[in-house]
Amino acid sequence: MLQALRVLGLAAVLAGAGAAAVAQQAWPNRPVRLVVPFAPGGFTDVVARILGQKLTVALGQQFIVENKPGAGSSIGSDLVAKAAPDGYTLLMVSSTHVISPWIYKSLPYDPLKSFTVVGKLVDSPYVLLVHPKVPAKNVQEFIAAAKANPGTLHYASSGNGSAQHLMGGLFVAQTGAPLKHVPYRGSSGAATDLVAGVVESSFAGVPNALAQVPQGRLRALAVTTSRRAPQLPDVPTMQEAGVPGYDASVWLALLAPAGTPPDIVQRLNGEIAALMQSPETRKALFDAGVEPTPSTPEEMTAYMAQELVRWGKVVKDANIKIE
Repeated sequence: MLQALRVLGLAAVLAGAGAAAVAQQAWPNRPVRLVVPFAPGGFTDVVARILGQKLTVALGQQFIVENKPGAGSSIGSDLVAKAAPDGYTLLMVSSTHVISPWIYKSLPYDPLKSFTVVGKLVDSPYVLLVHPKVPAKNVQEFIAAAKANPGTLHYASSGNGSAQHLMGGLFVAQTGAPLKHVPYRGSSGAATDLVAGVVESSFAGVPNALAQVPQGRLRALAVTTSRRAPQLPDVPTMQEAGVPGYDASVWLALLAPAGTPPDIVQRLNGEIAALMQSPETRKALFDAGVEPTPSTPEEMTAYMAQELVRWGKVVKDANIKIE
């Protein structure tokens, strides 16, 4: 009798293990949450919706984008850090993910240890945009105008600790231009007030430039990377415009909670790599102002560690603080 119970117990264990394996192999068998820790309409949100749509088709389950903005992306990031590591809650992060730890005194998660990296997605420059009421036609004239009238020129960002904030802070530190930072609750609000002339400038995403510059509503002075943006071939780099050594881009990556099964991570990474080769996806991303730069989880894990150190130095050197 005892032997029979042992056999039945072993069978139950094996059956349970088999069911768990089947369930894991069947991922995804229900909708997946794709958390964007920024407001709708911004740079990260646009790419997340492109990716979510493509993954929905490729994997046969809905990838639902949820915007959870606030506190330099830390509210949405904390939600995912505490979620079950089952592949059904993912996080789309930007460079802000490794900036926030240097801006905020304490975070409820570790930007590296609390997550499993799925992979890098895209890179993009930002663009120094000014309202037409600003007479400067180039970066040097803009710097001169700021120095001639201290405190009168402002730059808008999507919030304290955002990549836009850091791009502006780095510009101020390297040029000495006394620009005043105006944080918004999302890049859409910053863009709206820039077009309206409420603020004079912003370091904004390429899509904002593409939407406003050709119509003359804004003027593009320079891109923040060391090479020109293919979508804006006539706009010089910051270095070409006379700010030597200025080189900064924003990247996006996909993360999952720490402990997410490796097979799920590898499947996601593989699907994304395949999607990035699709001409249709590449065109959608080009139109969104970004360049596909997919990576392995290991490559992006190492890169994020490097970026954490790099942006920490920028925050310190530029004396960037919460305002």
